[in-house]
Amino acid sequence: MKARQEGFTLIELLVVIAIISILSAVVLASLNSARKKGSDAAIQSNLDTIRTQAELYYGGVGGNKYGANAALESSCTATDNMFNDSNIRRAAAAAVATSGSVTCNVSALGTQYAVSAQLVSSSNYWCVDSTSVGKTESSALGTATVCP
Repeated sequence: MKARQEGFTLIELLVVIAIISILSAVVLASLNSARKKGSDAAIQSNLDTIRTQAELYYGGVGGNKYGANAALESSCTATDNMFNDSNIRRAAAAAVATSGSVTCNVSALGTQYAVSAQLVSSSNYWCVDSTSVGKTESSALGTATVCP
């Protein structure tokens, strides 16, 4: 009588490896999508922080203005408007680090502002402005001081 050998056959091992490969490919694709959505949420949160802090700046330090500049300013690092505030500057820097494409505009009279950042998961932009708008846009902000 022949003794039975213990262990797996080559076919069984190959089937198990194939199943594990398919499952890991599905998981990696899902993780990549989740990572992009997480980055979009971080961008939206940072821009919403800018909106909240800008309202505090407007009524306090800014004296009912977002800036004291004499011309339209498009800089997230300006020192003569609301982007000189440490909380706003920190949120803008975090949005730049996540998105890479952020536009910060303050109107010539300092009465309006708009901030826009490109989302990671699509070619859309998230825009916030002085009218308390926070929405997705299909195009960049340009030099506008309100979300289009």
